[in-house]
Amino acid sequence: MDRKPAVFFDRDGVLNVDSDYLFEIDKFLWIDGAIEAVKAVNDAGYFAFVVTNQSGVARGFYQEADILRLHDWMTSQLAAHGARIDAFEYCPFHPDGLVERYRLVSDRRKPQPGMIADLLKKFPVDVSRSFLVGDRPSDMQAARAAGLPGHAFPGGNLRDFILPLLASG
Repeated sequence: MDRKPAVFFDRDGVLNVDSDYLFEIDKFLWIDGAIEAVKAVNDAGYFAFVVTNQSGVARGFYQEADILRLHDWMTSQLAAHGARIDAFEYCPFHPDGLVERYRLVSDRRKPQPGMIADLLKKFPVDVSRSFLVGDRPSDMQAARAAGLPGHAFPGGNLRDFILPLLASG
């Protein structure tokens, strides 16, 4: 199978406005240009992935089912604009979690590269042309650990930020 490049998006602060421990659809706000950025990634022939730490599960704020419900809603919103995320990966674990079964150190929690590594095993990704877009140092560290360039999204319009990155790839 032919390999193709991928864009790994952090979720909170990149695709949506970061409001602490977001899981409710009615509180979700897309970042300006986010839907158009995902569509641009799709149209450029890249995989579009989401890799997101969701320690709110370990902290007892919400359940994994809430994350899945939100990601399903995001999928439907994107589909209405002809865009798609090829896969969502999330890490519900945190070493200081209150919920015992989620209280652990995980190689899937950024800055570790586990979520990215898992996607690289599942999809035929051309790593040499792939990159991550995040808004925190832990995103950049995870990208580096996975052998990918990381690009720090400073805010503003995500489509305007991503188009030059796609053009240079």
